[in-house]
Amino acid sequence: MKLIYLVCIFALMMTAQAEEVPLKTMKNVVLIIGDGMDDHQITIARNYLKGVQGRLNLDEMSVRSSVQVLTVDEDSPTKPVYVADSANSATSMATGYVTSRGRIATSAQADADLQTIVELAHNAGFKTGLVTTSSVTDATPASFVAHINIRACESPQTMNFERRGVLIDCSQDQRANGGLGSISEQIAASDLDVVLGGGREHFDMKAEASEETVEEVASASGFTVLHSKKALSNVDAAERLLGLFADSHLPTKLYGEAGRVAEKPEPSLLNSVHWSLGDVELPASMRCVDNPEYGETPSINLMTSKALDHLSHDNETGFFLMVESASIDKQSHARNACGSIGELDQLDETLATVLAFAKTHPETLVMVTADHGQAAQLVPNESLFSLMGFPVYTPGQLVRIKMPDGGDMAVNYATNSFFAEEHTGVAVPLHANELGRPLIKTLMTQPEIFEVTREFLGL
Repeated sequence: MKLIYLVCIFALMMTAQAEEVPLKTMKNVVLIIGDGMDDHQITIARNYLKGVQGRLNLDEMSVRSSVQVLTVDEDSPTKPVYVADSANSATSMATGYVTSRGRIATSAQADADLQTIVELAHNAGFKTGLVTTSSVTDATPASFVAHINIRACESPQTMNFERRGVLIDCSQDQRANGGLGSISEQIAASDLDVVLGGGREHFDMKAEASEETVEEVASASGFTVLHSKKALSNVDAAERLLGLFADSHLPTKLYGEAGRVAEKPEPSLLNSVHWSLGDVELPASMRCVDNPEYGETPSINLMTSKALDHLSHDNETGFFLMVESASIDKQSHARNACGSIGELDQLDETLATVLAFAKTHPETLVMVTADHGQAAQLVPNESLFSLMGFPVYTPGQLVRIKMPDGGDMAVNYATNSFFAEEHTGVAVPLHANELGRPLIKTLMTQPEIFEVTREFLGL
């Protein structure tokens, strides 16, 4: 009996010692960026998709914060600029540094390359991936993998050119001058494991001083290049992927019926004499309908699901994945509220997939945020002041959407008189799953998102 007792004690001691040895677990971060997705864009989409009392998957996340967007002047890097673009704001999240508008992971004025979270993660043995509905060379994805002074230098042919009278000069970043080349060339030469989105036109041309196209360079570097939804669906989980599913940005899921976007109200002739006289005709309300161009476009959800499969395959260390829903912003620039709604719907569907993955891979931090605010504002369909008998109307452009609940929702665009709307300087939301609770403060800046990622991955 004494011998059996001693054996049992020994076994218990060994079990206790074994429990004290931490098991190595895969740590992952999925950062989802809704480009231009401030609270106005979320509320507009929620109203349409779920109703005013409905809830998005985004609304169920347990950790919430507000994030200040930081930008500096190119010539005076200590001078703040209060409205960002996607390049400098993505750079903040990718590198932890504040820079000037248009820059891709480079510093203002000094033009120094800034190490990205993708590079840090790869160097530490993590797999890395980027998924976007824009061209993969566009500002947000580019800021996580490339280094260049101007975001427009997406391909070898756009390193030095003129656009609408403005000189775009990235000649110092050309390989002949000791640089890393255009954004597409940097992606082709990168160590990324997964890159999925649009932008085929930037890879379907010869690389600098080469007889090979940029796409051929990417293939030679180890990427399996994909051009279709079918090819993406059937690809092997062990391969490195470069998916180029459109010449430029991917088409949106929804658009305004008959292709309509926001339109200007039409005041009567009498109203032009005095603001209190006459009347005004508002744009007719319209429905959001399926975009016929969407067709066989891979959804963000499919691309993200495949990225998760590939990044977690045969991986004991972990991964970093950035997912961008790009056209919340692009459709707001175009004053197309339906396009933005459809894009946010895709983001929310994708979030459900990512959260389901996190449940089976419990060391997965999921964060959802935006790079900056956008122009769309939810405004009264009928002005309160019009009840006083005055013909009150927005000086901007207006879209009135026929809602599933039978009402009309009015969305206003009024940042400028140009053909494209502009960003706004509002703080943006940050949502996270429970793993973010000890790391995320109630008010943060965008560089601190980089720090949260780095700390969580132990970089």
